Amino acid sequence: MSERGLVVKGLRKSYKGGVSALNGVDLEVTPGLYGLLGPNGAGKSTLMRTLASLQQPDSGSITLDGIDALADPDSLRFKLGYLPQQIGAYPNVSGRDLLERFAWLKGRTDKKVRKQEVEYLLTRVNLERDAHRAVATYSGGMLRRFGIAVALIGKPRLLIVDEPTAGLDPAERSRFHRILAEIGSDAVVLLSTHIVEDIENLCTRLSIMAKGRIVAVGTPDALKASLKGQIWEREVPRDQVVPDDALHATATPYGTRVVISGAAQQGYSERTPRLEDVYYHALRAAKVEEL
Repeated sequence: MSERGLVVKGLRKSYKGGVSALNGVDLEVTPGLYGLLGPNGAGKSTLMRTLASLQQPDSGSITLDGIDALADPDSLRFKLGYLPQQIGAYPNVSGRDLLERFAWLKGRTDKKVRKQEVEYLLTRVNLERDAHRAVATYSGGMLRRFGIAVALIGKPRLLIVDEPTAGLDPAERSRFHRILAEIGSDAVVLLSTHIVEDIENLCTRLSIMAKGRIVAVGTPDALKASLKGQIWEREVPRDQVVPDDALHATATPYGTRVVISGAAQQGYSERTPRLEDVYYHALRAAKVEEL
């Protein structure tokens, strides 16, 4: 891989009590949209916080465009946009004023340039009509969109998004997807989520994470092709028990759609592998129960 992009090698992080959150994570991400898929407790948020320089790893390395991010975190921060799962708000401060403060902290000290960027971002996330309102009064979806605007200040080279569509309605989610696709034409965009659909719709490459380590990596098409001839499905009536060996199951109007992996079984038909099948298959191989 060239120096252009994000490279993570051997990243490890443990917390008090011996809880190991990262167990030697390796990632190589070129500009574009890259998905990090995994269940709650997989270590995704720990990895995101570490990449965002909010905490130090116990060991390992992080480089962005060839720059050592652990040795020079300030250089990383000026190239970074970060949208965490939870977004706080200061009381009685409007969206426009708070966004201007964040822009100033990000190095936008020229007042004219700063105001132009703030107005552009408010329009981009569809908050221009509510920019005068206190952020503390925003709905969950509006607060999420405001966080997106904050993350986009300064045209980040690395954009880290933790659970990107949490709290967004379908229209807002579609708008956010378009924004990410535009940014990914040049920047490294890392999406961390447990929602398979977000990854499948947006990302050209992904990793699946479980128990603090990467358990699968590749393009969506290649990962799905790796399970060809191994995925089977059938409808189980409501009055029947779902088999214990089910890879995953989905309720239907008539019962439960059961998906299994491995050799063919009586009553099952072959299923074209989907990314959700890849996800559950990888978790099973890692012996992880989805919460």
